[in-house]
Amino acid sequence: MAPSLENLLVVGVASSALFDLSASDAVFSTEGEAAYRAYQEAHLAEPFAPGVAFPFLRRLLRLNALDPLVEVIVLSRNSPDTGLRILRSAAHHGLTITRAIFTEGRAPHEFMPALNMSLFLSANEEDVRKATLAGMPAGQVLQSSFQDDDDPALRIAFDFDGVLADDASERIYQTGGLDRFQQHEATNVVTPLDPGPLRNFLAGVNRIQRVAEDRVRVSVVTARSAPAHERAINSLKAWGLTVNDAFFLGGLRKAPILDVLRPHIFFDDQRGHLVPTVPCVHVPFGVSNE
Repeated sequence: MAPSLENLLVVGVASSALFDLSASDAVFSTEGEAAYRAYQEAHLAEPFAPGVAFPFLRRLLRLNALDPLVEVIVLSRNSPDTGLRILRSAAHHGLTITRAIFTEGRAPHEFMPALNMSLFLSANEEDVRKATLAGMPAGQVLQSSFQDDDDPALRIAFDFDGVLADDASERIYQTGGLDRFQQHEATNVVTPLDPGPLRNFLAGVNRIQRVAEDRVRVSVVTARSAPAHERAINSLKAWGLTVNDAFFLGGLRKAPILDVLRPHIFFDDQRGHLVPTVPCVHVPFGVSNE
């Protein structure tokens, strides 16, 4: 019987999110494709340094020691030959990544449904926007000064509107202001919001938590406050999903909370909420990105 990804949490990652490709990218942008190919061939035995998504994916893959739970697949614009260094680097760093798709300059997101992916991470803004416009769950990793540690526990944080939920309430806030938003959310408190782009990813994380227990902790960090917080909680319940922590900040800056939480990855649809001190992912979905 052929292997299946059906019951696994499948994450697609571009090499630009997994590793630090700054030196390689500089060669490509200044000297062109031929020089880039020669550079990768000459440095084939030299592993790439970890990138922004590395701490998150390293811990995610380690959960497979408990049970087959996760599959991480490289989705790369590299050609097969220039991509050799990527999988060698993964093996060097102890990442059990065995599957990869190399599309030589072509945006790889269209293969996500065929691989049952619930998330695609890349540093390439254009690729992420194409995936999002096609209705696929994707995020752009941003540069980070985060220093990883030896804590094996995985910490994931999400914004709510435009990430876990759709942007319907955010549209009301942006067109009608805070008072109208609060009134609308109080009126519709028992009506769950429609799912956003990362709702299914959270569902996959929750499945892992049932096996991994305290190895994974999930937080929501949102600008919502009372009374609008109730609709967020009720929506999660209606979707059959749970989080460990919820921070309803009422418009306060998220940075101080994130600096205490120190998530290994944080997803938000607004760049203004993302900080360089933790690994952050911009989800270019909804009204805030039109």
